[in-house]
Amino acid sequence: MTEPNAKPPTTGSGRLKLVLIMLVFLAPIVAAGLLTLSGWQPEGKGNGQPIVPQRSLADVRIEVDGKPWAWRDSEPRLTLVALPGPACAARCTHTLTLMRNARIVLNRNADRLRLLYIGTPPAAADAQAVMRDYKTGTDAADAFAEFRPTEPDTVAAVLVESNATALAWYPAGFDPNGLRKDLQKVIR
Repeated sequence: MTEPNAKPPTTGSGRLKLVLIMLVFLAPIVAAGLLTLSGWQPEGKGNGQPIVPQRSLADVRIEVDGKPWAWRDSEPRLTLVALPGPACAARCTHTLTLMRNARIVLNRNADRLRLLYIGTPPAAADAQAVMRDYKTGTDAADAFAEFRPTEPDTVAAVLVESNATALAWYPAGFDPNGLRKDLQKVIR
């Protein structure tokens, strides 16, 4: 039953509520659009240095066992490119071991990361055991020169997405635990 003195709801207040509800959902979309147009990009807490501007390596030819390296593999897999400095020996081999271990820690997802070593294989005594997990390639065009360390017995790394986009660079002296954490975030 309705009370005799009750006023029916006004359509103006109903429309106002509807507009306010629409603004609640529309405001984040407008804000995201404005941030995108301004060129702002969120920065994560990764341990590697972002490669800016991002670049595609699809046209970079790396020879592995006489064949070109397939950046875009038959299934989506990232590639961790190891770039040794001159005379890769004990310290370089130790870092390569830690990089390999970061892949092993991925457990069932370890197959989603390929290890590529570009350069002369290390000369350390225990290097052969570590290098079994890496594909060794050559870069005739020296496309990775800007990322390769110049200090002897060091190694740097570049993480490449499955679509051949270079994502991050880990310069010589990087923290292998930071690399492991980044890989666990990216590969799930």
